Amino acid sequence: MPNKFLIASVFAFLFCFSTIAQEKERKRKKLPKEIVIDSIIEIKEPINPLSPAKAAFYSAILPGLGQAYNKKYWKIPIVYGAIGTGIYFYVTNNKEYNRYRDAYKRRLAGFTDDEFYKDSNGNQLTTPRVTTESLERGQKFFRKNKEISLLVTFGLYALNIIDANVDAHLLQYNVDENLSLAPHYKFNELDATSNLGLTLNFKF
Repeated sequence: MPNKFLIASVFAFLFCFSTIAQEKERKRKKLPKEIVIDSIIEIKEPINPLSPAKAAFYSAILPGLGQAYNKKYWKIPIVYGAIGTGIYFYVTNNKEYNRYRDAYKRRLAGFTDDEFYKDSNGNQLTTPRVTTESLERGQKFFRKNKEISLLVTFGLYALNIIDANVDAHLLQYNVDENLSLAPHYKFNELDATSNLGLTLNFKF
């Protein structure tokens, strides 16, 4: 009987000691977590409401500068490639338009010495390679392409500004773990069905 009482007392003592030790361990582990959270809050950069406006302003002054301000350097070649392509097509169509316009003006003035009255070696031809009507149609075609190229170039320039502005907004978007949207999948063992959906987590 005394042995049973002694054994029960020892087990009770060990249980109490284990409970106290677990409580102390839990408190000890909780403290650093709070310290880490506090340190993260302290070093977190404050939201700058003027950052998107600055990025847009820099891209308006010089395309790609807003992307550099947002530290998205990989976008700079894309910006210059897109705007450069639009400028290239504008210059090419403008050059062709001027060629056809100059030849058309000389035809109307009664001259037959324009470039389309000559072969590839520069020899004068009796019959032009391009008729006067074709010169008129060519002017309309290249003028239309020139105007489209100009509009596309301005559109890409504006898109460069919008991209810098939106990117600066997204850089300040809240991506804290306390606010998250994640997919979830659950298998129901009772009726062998599965549930698929989205879970919105919001912690205070």
